[in-house]
Amino acid sequence: MLLEIDGGYSGLRFSACHFIPRHEKCSRLHGHSYIVRLRMEGDIGEEGMIMDFVILKRTLKKIIDEVDHRTLLPARSKEVKIDVEGDSVEVVSGCKRYVFPKEDVALLDVPTTTAEEMCKMMTLRMKSEIDFPPNVRSISIGLDEERGQTAWYTEAL
Repeated sequence: MLLEIDGGYSGLRFSACHFIPRHEKCSRLHGHSYIVRLRMEGDIGEEGMIMDFVILKRTLKKIIDEVDHRTLLPARSKEVKIDVEGDSVEVVSGCKRYVFPKEDVALLDVPTTTAEEMCKMMTLRMKSEIDFPPNVRSISIGLDEERGQTAWYTEAL
């Protein structure tokens, strides 16, 4: 059986800016209004459901709050140099240099801030932060950069 949460209707969305090094167009700092989606496969458990929506949405909201209205930076990038000093974050990517207020930045545990890497990061966070019941087989997170463009990552449990 499949359980799905559509963040477009459930308010699981965020706005943020990022850049992708070496990309022809996306290497420039730009933003998106992201929508987070969740799919879960499993069997109906003792409570008559695969899993409680409230737990899933609460954890997703926590992750979203960390990135909403921030500049997303890839903390594991080999191409982007990030230097945090005091209240500032200096970023060097190729010949570009940015300085951001620390409070406006989210350092993500990803090599690049593509939708693919970010939905993988979110899925792995969900897996590590939630005690899933044994009837749940997998969790997938989808991240829309815009309607019609969704990256998905699935993790077996």
